[in-house]
Amino acid sequence: MSATSSRINRILLVRTDRLGDVILTLPLLPVLRKHFPDSHIAMLLRRYTGEIMEGNPYVDELIWYDDVDGLIPFGAMRKTLHNKKFDAVIVVYPTLRLAWLMFRSRIPARIGTGYRYYSFLFTKRVFEHRKDAKRHELEYNFTLLKELGCPDNGPPEFYIDIPVEAERNVRQLLESLRIDPRKDLIILHPGTGGSAREWSVENFGRLGTKLIARNDVQVVVSGGRGEGEKVSGVLREMGNKAVGIVDRMNLKELAALIRLARLFVSNSTGPLHLAAAVGTPVVGLFPQASAMSPRRWGPYTNLKKVIVPPAPHDCRKCSGKSEEPCSCMASITVDEVYEASQTLLAEGQMMRKGTLAHG
Repeated sequence: MSATSSRINRILLVRTDRLGDVILTLPLLPVLRKHFPDSHIAMLLRRYTGEIMEGNPYVDELIWYDDVDGLIPFGAMRKTLHNKKFDAVIVVYPTLRLAWLMFRSRIPARIGTGYRYYSFLFTKRVFEHRKDAKRHELEYNFTLLKELGCPDNGPPEFYIDIPVEAERNVRQLLESLRIDPRKDLIILHPGTGGSAREWSVENFGRLGTKLIARNDVQVVVSGGRGEGEKVSGVLREMGNKAVGIVDRMNLKELAALIRLARLFVSNSTGPLHLAAAVGTPVVGLFPQASAMSPRRWGPYTNLKKVIVPPAPHDCRKCSGKSEEPCSCMASITVDEVYEASQTLLAEGQMMRKGTLAHG
């Protein structure tokens, strides 16, 4: 252990945005634990993503950035962090409020981006423009660790604890929905929670219909809070030959459901990263816009097929906030996604046969 490492006994990792962002921060924890085996490691995050961290052996403490009324007031948050006497903080997702909060909490080593107007509040600054999407988000995250002397080596570890109770609850839910456990399960997830451009519900429905017609599979269409209409639209397009599950599971149960599936198909969204993290093959659909590209936000797994329409230039609607479908996402054909899905299903079947043959 270096002299610098020996002086760092309490570390705070900050990621207060969305589910996919938190999942892509998970691999930092085992690296920190390996480099600082005796240090207290805490994570500051929002409650809705915090559940995915529960049971993680690499973190000693979860600190909530919000409660039922919204963000915890600045003064109360500053007092909490100041009293915990952290030696170092890594602000993976920077905002002015977070940078000021870490400064006012008097944390000696404050690591963050060097390209924001408030970056002077950090003591260690990393000069990388993430918006250029030259690398994956996870790789950008690892760069921050180098400021603490942590090497970036070995494959990333996505540890998500899925309790037996969560698995049991999901199996009971599937049984109540009369889903045949003998058939391979495919999950279609049409929503994004407003985080990315979307392939249409009509296309998801046509894909599901084709998958069922040519495979002995059961299709589940999943959605989070506020996505019931999209799920219903897919089911209608499929003639109700699939089952919809909308906002009926917590994050650990969602992870358990996705882990049971042979394939997960979705736009760029948090559950896509969750699927990759638990080892389920994924088909990810991405727009042309550089800031949303799979080079930065793609599923970090080898079990994937990523589809981006050919781009003579970026689709202007991709980067807008409008929920209207953009032309480049509409240009992704059902046949393209079906062929990608079939390839992954076939590869998975071959892997299972190989496992059985050597078991």
